[in-house]
Amino acid sequence: MKITEHISNAKDTLISFEILPPLKGKSINSIYEHLDTLMEFKPSWINVTYHRSETAFKKRTDGSFEKVEVRKRPGTVGICAAIMNHYKIDAVPHIICGGFSKRETEDALIDLNFLGIDNVLAIRGDAEKNAASFEPERDGNQYASDLLKQIVNLNNGIYLDDDIRDGWKTKFCIGVAGYPEKHFESPNPEIDMQRLKEKVCCGAEYIMTQMFFDNQKFFEFVKTCRDNDINVPIIPGLKPITSRKQLSVLPRIFHVDIPTALSEEIMRCKTDEDTEKVGTEWLIQQSKELKKFGVPVLHYYTLGKPRVIKNVVKELM
Repeated sequence: MKITEHISNAKDTLISFEILPPLKGKSINSIYEHLDTLMEFKPSWINVTYHRSETAFKKRTDGSFEKVEVRKRPGTVGICAAIMNHYKIDAVPHIICGGFSKRETEDALIDLNFLGIDNVLAIRGDAEKNAASFEPERDGNQYASDLLKQIVNLNNGIYLDDDIRDGWKTKFCIGVAGYPEKHFESPNPEIDMQRLKEKVCCGAEYIMTQMFFDNQKFFEFVKTCRDNDINVPIIPGLKPITSRKQLSVLPRIFHVDIPTALSEEIMRCKTDEDTEKVGTEWLIQQSKELKKFGVPVLHYYTLGKPRVIKNVVKELM
């Protein structure tokens, strides 16, 4: 079922979760053990993130170095298939620009379509590790909007090969990322909003936001979207803070602010266990306020902390 159908059929705020693929060498059971903790809440779907490969240099016996590509986490296609088969629930793969040519992207989308996957989240993805800026692969998509257009083309039966006539039309419901605190590469919020509107005009059917810890910033983001005639569903992405080091890590990596009230509480904590309690309670109150606001879905980035997310969601039931 498409995300938009889940939302239109809902009688209350929906719940969804997001997971990381297992590290290479781990079995699919690591995913099941993670999700088993959360399935009692009957999530509408599970998002599966994707991480681009990294470049490493392996030393040869003669002392020279060989450049190799290392992918620490496997692709999402098999994981999504396993989740759908095991739990009878929709899985939403992240499709990224980084590390893929357009042909590789097309092949992945064809495989997802064969599996009966109805939804994708189209994002540019991060720059390569240690790179100063994002660089697409040769013949790859440079921007999320380019990737979005490629998926829309497939939905219209338009393939990269010109000799394919009357190609099978896929039916992907396409989501894109939104940034309540502005994408860090955008020069200002106005241009960031223009780019988001461009993606919606190109065919994006819902928006999934970057994590945030200040609901007021989300409320303002929604209002600005609506003022700019962006009327697709906007789903808040939520994450708990579980350790003191995240006070510096999260702003640096994800370019989000930590509210003063939350940071002061965490600074008073003596242990990560105390921090986790503070972070859990903050996320509970954040979730309740968002639900009262009328968000269609509460989407939780579980990121290895299913027990914490369970403690939050059970307070909403």
